[in-house]
Amino acid sequence: MTTSDPRRGVPDGSPDQLAAQLIRLVRLAHRAKAKITKAGPEGLESAAYAILFHLVEGGPQRASRLAETLHADISTISRQSSALVDHGLVERQADPEDRRASLLAATAEGLRVFEENRRHRNRWIAGVLADWPEEDRRTLNVLLARLGDDIETRGPLGEDPPHRANRGESS
Repeated sequence: MTTSDPRRGVPDGSPDQLAAQLIRLVRLAHRAKAKITKAGPEGLESAAYAILFHLVEGGPQRASRLAETLHADISTISRQSSALVDHGLVERQADPEDRRASLLAATAEGLRVFEENRRHRNRWIAGVLADWPEEDRRTLNVLLARLGDDIETRGPLGEDPPHRANRGESS
């Protein structure tokens, strides 16, 4: 039996139910992320942690590449990376391929803050899924990866798919 309220009734896989659950999940994840990223310096936007994540995981990068990867405006990346530099979490380095350009790189303190946030996040996720059987956790991981891949490759409203510089990226 299905119902018009996507949060109730037997899940039927309809786009409406899936969209409602995705919206709920994104909202809950955003709230959790805001609490988890409190381990860093005061005054740092939680969105800046996405930059730190990509620098830790992918190594030094130009701001333009980060903007493309994060689907953000270069001015947003510039503002957030400047805050990361001011807090000592990121440093600017000369680009060996073009000395006129600079790369952003995580500092030792940036790596420490990142790892502390990762530990908090992983402890929280482990607690949320503590009662789930191992097979359910594996299935969830596979389905989330598949959904992420499909969202990346199929732009909304018929848009061209975004460039995928590094599969397996997440924040």
